Amino acid sequence: MAELSGKVENSLDEARILVLGTQVLLGFQYRAFMEPGFARLPAHTRNIELAGLALLLASLAFLLAPVAQHRIVERGWDSDRLLGFTMNSLCCALLPFAAGLSLDLFAAGEHVVGHGFGIGAAVAAAACMAVLWYAVPLLRQRRDPRQGQEDRMSKPKLEHRIVEVLTEARVVLPGAQALLGFQLAMVLMDAFDKLSPAARAVHFASLCCIALATALLMAPPAFHRLAEKGEDTDRLERFSSAMVLSALVALAAGLSLEVAVITEKWNGSLPLGLILAAACFAALMAGWFGVSLLLRERAPAGRGVRAEA
Repeated sequence: MAELSGKVENSLDEARILVLGTQVLLGFQYRAFMEPGFARLPAHTRNIELAGLALLLASLAFLLAPVAQHRIVERGWDSDRLLGFTMNSLCCALLPFAAGLSLDLFAAGEHVVGHGFGIGAAVAAAACMAVLWYAVPLLRQRRDPRQGQEDRMSKPKLEHRIVEVLTEARVVLPGAQALLGFQLAMVLMDAFDKLSPAARAVHFASLCCIALATALLMAPPAFHRLAEKGEDTDRLERFSSAMVLSALVALAAGLSLEVAVITEKWNGSLPLGLILAAACFAALMAGWFGVSLLLRERAPAGRGVRAEA
């Protein structure tokens, strides 16, 4: 089923495009709290910045969910079920991203010109994204010729499975990239010295988690070149799959711990930040692993029509 495998690969490439768009804004969102001008913002704008961060984290959670679905539920196989899940995840991811970007434009417009201009910029941006991302595609939507038919499943050739798992590593990597550079630079910022010793320790723990996620995601190419001498093997696929899933755990921990640091900067309470960090970590784990394990339990691999590619 070459057509099915091609669709899965395209969906992963589309997820990668959206993650690349999200990573820039997510990195800025974390950095904004440590900039000198943050303390001069009105209280409602500081609250908006925190809401924007939460929305972008939600968007990232949706974007990376298909990776866990493919590795845990489908075990590297391609299926219509995976395509449907990926489509829904990407559509859901655009909504919080649009809201987060609109809030950031409001904050920027309010700071540059005034409150009214900020509202206008946010509304105009939200309307533009709603038209481009939802209205136009829905109006031009084509009917799925396979709607109502039994789900297809296929096990692609080994070479194609290797391509897919490496693509999934590239999907996850920008999530770590968004934070790693900021975290390393943050220790040199004046605002970092004003954090409590406990918050600085939490930041370092978050930095270690993101560095670990980056190392895990870069391990498959090294394994491919050094262990397998460039050959595609089942062992490489299993190793790469384990590295990608492990990186998701480390990434979730790093993103969540940094939320605790940001919360202290936002309202001076690290305990509240740790509570929010725990909630963020639980939500990411539930979205990436809990949902996938539940789907695997309810619809185990083997359902539907299988065909070797």
